Amino acid sequence: MTVPAEPVPPIHATTRRPLPTFRGTPPFPEAARTALADPQLRANLRRATTTIRDKRSRVVAEREDWEQLRLAGAAIKDEVLRDLPALLERLERAVVAAGGVVHWARDAADANAIVIEVARAHGTTEVVKVKSMTTQEIELNEALAIEGIDVWETDLAEMIVQLGHDLPSHILVPAIHRNRTEIRDIFRDEMGKVGRPAPADLTDDPKQLAEAARRHLREKFLRARVAVSGGNFAVAETGTIAVVESEGNGRMCLTLPDVLITVLGIEKLVPTWRDLEVFLQLLPRSATAERMNPYTSMWTGVTPGDGPQEFHLVLLDNGRTDVLSDQVGRQALRCIRCSACLNVCPVYERTGGRAYGSPYPGPIGAILTPQLRGIAHHPVDKQTASLPFASSLCGACFDACPVRIDIPEVLVHLRAQVVEHAARSHRIPTPEAGSMAAAGWVLQTARRLGRAERLASLGGRVVGRRGAIGRLPAPGWAGAWLRRRDLRTPARESFRAWWRRTGGRDDAR
Repeated sequence: MTVPAEPVPPIHATTRRPLPTFRGTPPFPEAARTALADPQLRANLRRATTTIRDKRSRVVAEREDWEQLRLAGAAIKDEVLRDLPALLERLERAVVAAGGVVHWARDAADANAIVIEVARAHGTTEVVKVKSMTTQEIELNEALAIEGIDVWETDLAEMIVQLGHDLPSHILVPAIHRNRTEIRDIFRDEMGKVGRPAPADLTDDPKQLAEAARRHLREKFLRARVAVSGGNFAVAETGTIAVVESEGNGRMCLTLPDVLITVLGIEKLVPTWRDLEVFLQLLPRSATAERMNPYTSMWTGVTPGDGPQEFHLVLLDNGRTDVLSDQVGRQALRCIRCSACLNVCPVYERTGGRAYGSPYPGPIGAILTPQLRGIAHHPVDKQTASLPFASSLCGACFDACPVRIDIPEVLVHLRAQVVEHAARSHRIPTPEAGSMAAAGWVLQTARRLGRAERLASLGGRVVGRRGAIGRLPAPGWAGAWLRRRDLRTPARESFRAWWRRTGGRDDAR
């Protein structure tokens, strides 16, 4: 994931306030410790994730063929990853034939430059935007702000985050860490600074909050000439782009402006129109616990007299081909951004998304972000390298994933890469590498192992018959490890010694 570094934080052109960024987020353990100390954050997260999780369980249980759908979704995505170059070329031909323009972006800088160039060509100083993880990944809002172009988020939760000068903490519900009272206060304080103000008597009733957002956004929809979107799916066969949503704001962005720019990760393809059938059943149940999405918008190129009359498709790599080359890690590219793994994750539920330091939080972020950014760089990025360890490996994420991404498998795979890279990068071995090297030396010969067993048995006699050794004083990393674990008391006699003494007879004890 390549994001251009800026010496000065970008400024919102209208509010003149610095835009928040994930840059500078500390490693996950440190960020998580701060989140755990916030009782209101934990209460908000627990309430929201429990509600979504329970609703999802009910609608998934309605489908007797749910596991077959999961298998089908995984198979289709694996087909896409296997045939990706040919499918991308097929998509390009179909989009161009339908009147669209296709751009290829190697990284975030390329993609942002393309969007900026199109916006400048139309003389606009503002764009409306459909909720998009891909544009968050490349920090498009910040890049446009540097050029004096305002971006208005139109998804309700994204708008709450933007008005609150905040960072998102969930894939589906970016403002999940906010409660209704906090949202009311944000609307009252901030809406009037960037457009139509909230009513003075606004309460925290959800209907009133939604109506205030609707009226605030309506003038922006009607004024905007350029819109930016992501895409949930792109059909290689026809060149069709699909966006699914629950509010209707996306439909407004996709139909009213003169120009539409879609930034799409190259893995978002499906081969044929018929393949959408599988994902339009998997995605809504896994994401919003709905049987179908209230709004499913699809468009193919340009239609004269109907909708935007200029369509640009930006196909973004930004590290995806590197992920594709990893036989274990590549399954992360199956992800359809449903957030089901977040809602079942005990770690995410207690820390929230901002602790992950990326627009991709939770279990999927813990495997996707390190691969997009690269964890084998030197010097090691401590924040990125910490993400594969932000998990208890309980496996709930794999059970919930609608496309069967084995997240625990990828986490362990990435942990090994982090440790191996750290060992190569340090002249002095890391504690883990040193411990494993010592263990390997002992296990190389029977004589060394026997001596180690005799030393351990002496320790067992000293400790006595207690089942476990409690907390032991130890310096550095060993102390940190032992503070949270009990060790079993070493056997007073090794198996080898017992066998030599008894010949393996149970009656010789």
